Amino acid sequence: MCGLDRNTSLTVFFDVSPSERSGQPGHQNPDLYIQFVTSYQHPEGQMRIRATTVSRKWVDGSTNTEELVEGFDQETAAVVLARYISLKMEIEEEFDATRWLDRSLIRLCSRFGDYRKDDPSSFSLHSNFSLFPQFMFNLRRSQFVQVFNNSPDETAYFRMLLNRESITNSVAMIQPSLISFSFDSPPSPVFLDVASIAVDRILLLDAYFSVVIFHGMTIAQWRNMCYQNQPEHQQFAQLLQAPQEEAQVIINGRFPVPRLVVCDQHGSQARFLLAKLNPSATYNSAHDVPPGSDIIFTDDVSFQVFCEHLQRLAVQS
Repeated sequence: MCGLDRNTSLTVFFDVSPSERSGQPGHQNPDLYIQFVTSYQHPEGQMRIRATTVSRKWVDGSTNTEELVEGFDQETAAVVLARYISLKMEIEEEFDATRWLDRSLIRLCSRFGDYRKDDPSSFSLHSNFSLFPQFMFNLRRSQFVQVFNNSPDETAYFRMLLNRESITNSVAMIQPSLISFSFDSPPSPVFLDVASIAVDRILLLDAYFSVVIFHGMTIAQWRNMCYQNQPEHQQFAQLLQAPQEEAQVIINGRFPVPRLVVCDQHGSQARFLLAKLNPSATYNSAHDVPPGSDIIFTDDVSFQVFCEHLQRLAVQS
């Protein structure tokens, strides 16, 4: 590696041989040790070696699922899978990342889910797994899997940063965060869904590579009429300023610097937000959309439909 810093996060895969697998349950010492030795040159010019030893336990996954469930970190697992399929897409020509992710998720839900066979309505997941299907849904739609609209250079850039950034930053690449600013309530996280759009609301999307400030239609009209410059509308001026300041904090703490997009509802730049949202309302369901909300012109399935299919397939296994 060319360099390491305090935020570098790497993924190491170990292939356990069949002989080791068969020897695990009856192994005299249930602990295993992994040691990483890092040789590097300090900024002062000295050559240093750092040895890091971690201890783990062998777990018989066929019988002791409770320990696996309790130790499952769904954010880390999502990042590991994203890095793994990025590698497979680079080295395997015919690799179908979407199908591979779907099959992996079905197997996981079938093994660790709680359900009655052939009864999708009975399906439930442990809280340690509850967000994992959502991560996989957004990973399927991310720039790491859907590379069609990106140049090879852009795809390589995205994957390079995914393979070195922290878990928090990598999760933002897979599933962006969305914050709402309005007169009625303080800034608060909202669902990454088209239903979160409202005419009297400002949305701030942090997708790591880009930061989007999205103004609802009414907010944009008031801004264009310069209400924020009038003394009696200081609260509106503060509302406009708040997402700008929050976006600047995100940008100042990130390198490479993300792209800042400031857009309005129904404007051409709004696509930077709409492309990341769950399409719970599309042109097929436009009659059910409340006034002031928005729709997404896509044939992609929504997260709700995705989960319904997942439950139906998981309980059949």
